Amino acid sequence: MPISKTTRVALIQMSCAPSTEANLAKAVARVREAAENGAKLICLPELFRAQYFCQREEHVLFDITESIPGPSTAALSEVVREHKLVVIASLFERRAPGLYHNTAAILDHTSAAPDNLAAIYRKMHIPDDPLYYEKFYFTPGDLGFMAQKTSAGPIGTLVCWDQWYPEGARVTALKGAETLFFPTAIGWHPSEKAEYGERQYDAWQTIQRAHAIANGVFVCAVNRVGHEHGDVEHNGVMMEGPGDHTPASGLEFWGGSFIADPFGRILAKASHDKEEILYADLDSKEVEITRQHWPFLRDRRIDAYGGITSRFLD
Repeated sequence: MPISKTTRVALIQMSCAPSTEANLAKAVARVREAAENGAKLICLPELFRAQYFCQREEHVLFDITESIPGPSTAALSEVVREHKLVVIASLFERRAPGLYHNTAAILDHTSAAPDNLAAIYRKMHIPDDPLYYEKFYFTPGDLGFMAQKTSAGPIGTLVCWDQWYPEGARVTALKGAETLFFPTAIGWHPSEKAEYGERQYDAWQTIQRAHAIANGVFVCAVNRVGHEHGDVEHNGVMMEGPGDHTPASGLEFWGGSFIADPFGRILAKASHDKEEILYADLDSKEVEITRQHWPFLRDRRIDAYGGITSRFLD
């Protein structure tokens, strides 16, 4: 019989102000609140330190990058040590001059590294769509997909656009992750919401629930909320977004953070327009029990999948 170990997970669904300092302070406070409510494994949304600046391409925005470890990991590590936590923090990493990544830092109180940094994951899939101009800012990840053993169990972290790719979830699960985290910044174009909004959110949730089912893992997807135009204030300098700040412009982040079990069932789901901390108690034995009954990993035809590494099979 699989050994039962229950871990309380918390997802911090938050809105983001222009001020990077205010956002970091809010994130630290929310992590502390989640810990005081029993959470041991906590995930923040993608690039939580700023409004979603990728709505435009401006070189001045590289000024908000930071090293890892750096200011954000230092602030969060105080709470990590105090409450004996694992925290996933998505950051705009300055790796070297002219080389930047969208990076998830995994902090674990058991890690002796600076700021309790146990591992980093660099976003692999980088989008380039209207108001999601990420290729201008981020170099694709070069660390591959990874699983990390933590004091709260084996986890894997992917970031936003990664969530649409079954290959990433599969490889991360095959490396031993039993819970997948997807820190996210995704929303509606206000002019499209009435026509496409419901189906867009449904597709986003469905693809990630499918990762849970196909791999027999828990899936935790955390998003931000609020209507943003990409205004950023850093070190006292205001870097406003495009001049058009009408309700029809910018992005309306759809929240809807959720946690799914290895059968794809929704254990907890947040609203579309409010800041919340979403909790669920995850029992590790559910991974093995689900895989016993739905033995997808057993029945994979690994001898027949060579074509997956081709761009297209003509």
